[in-house]
Amino acid sequence: MPRSGLEARRRLQQAALELYRERGFDQTTTAEIAARAGVNERTFFRHFPDKREVLFHGEADLRAALMQSVAEAPDGLQPLQILLCAFREAGRILEENRPFSEPRLEVIARTPALRERELAKAASLTEAVAEALRQRGVADRLAGLAAHTGWAAFHQAAGAWIDDPSQSLDTHLSRAFDDLRALCATSTS
Repeated sequence: MPRSGLEARRRLQQAALELYRERGFDQTTTAEIAARAGVNERTFFRHFPDKREVLFHGEADLRAALMQSVAEAPDGLQPLQILLCAFREAGRILEENRPFSEPRLEVIARTPALRERELAKAASLTEAVAEALRQRGVADRLAGLAAHTGWAAFHQAAGAWIDDPSQSLDTHLSRAFDDLRALCATSTS
């Protein structure tokens, strides 16, 4: 039996990830996750409201890291440059947790209910990033556009990192933002 709440949460997350990969998300129950983790089902629900949320637990930490990074980015940067700084910090969180992040993203990619949850979480995080930009004085319309565009670049980079782990997430992120700048510079005539 895990002795601490943090250890129980970690074991539940690992058990869920293993079971989702082995059997699929829809075929796995919270009771099975709890049993694999060596806890009872009540313990599962003390840590997570449902079996989807077990894969999205770090959202509050990610939100805080993004908000802080946007707030602390150097003065004089354009909105997308600010977001590149912020997403680099978020990228470090993913890289530190790669043994969990990589299979987690694979499970989400093949599970419609999890993709739906990921989209809802992404929308919430995107709005938080837009609000952080507004707090820095970026106009409302531009803050929203920058946040959505930056999040799309981050998502693209994370996918590339999963497909090509020989390069760091930061390298993929830099490339995605370079591609974004190239798209913006392309003539529309």
